[in-house]
Amino acid sequence: MSLEKAKNYLEEKGFGDRVMVFEVSSATVELAAQAVGTEPARIAKSLTFLVNEEPVMILCAGDAKISNSKYKGFFHTKAKMLSFDQVHDMIGHDVGGVCPFGRKEGVKVYLDESLKRFDIVYPACGSASSAVRLSIPELEELSGYTSWIDVCQY
Repeated sequence: MSLEKAKNYLEEKGFGDRVMVFEVSSATVELAAQAVGTEPARIAKSLTFLVNEEPVMILCAGDAKISNSKYKGFFHTKAKMLSFDQVHDMIGHDVGGVCPFGRKEGVKVYLDESLKRFDIVYPACGSASSAVRLSIPELEELSGYTSWIDVCQY
């Protein structure tokens, strides 16, 4: 189960006590914000794409959207999101709970500049009813990110 993989990963790193599991869905930015009790922009949403036949994950602020021109400028290709089935197979989590914790090997993670506005953000934790409270330095440490990028508008 994806929640268990993500939770185990965070427990190994000493952050298991930060995991929140809800009785309600947190599968969308709006639902996650309600469940956590924060503004939607502080939800660190995980968007997944195919770049040169390899999966990549971009974490960005909940109010951000991919800018096609910025994306193409960085990745040198058009933005192609993974399909529902590809997300599970290539990332290791299901849509609604995608996160960088406990993901499959080889998935590159990028953090978008839109997150830098906040001291605390809330990414999912492997299920459509979970989140984890992290500072930006903690997100950097735990996500295994490749680099900060600027591919969103908000």
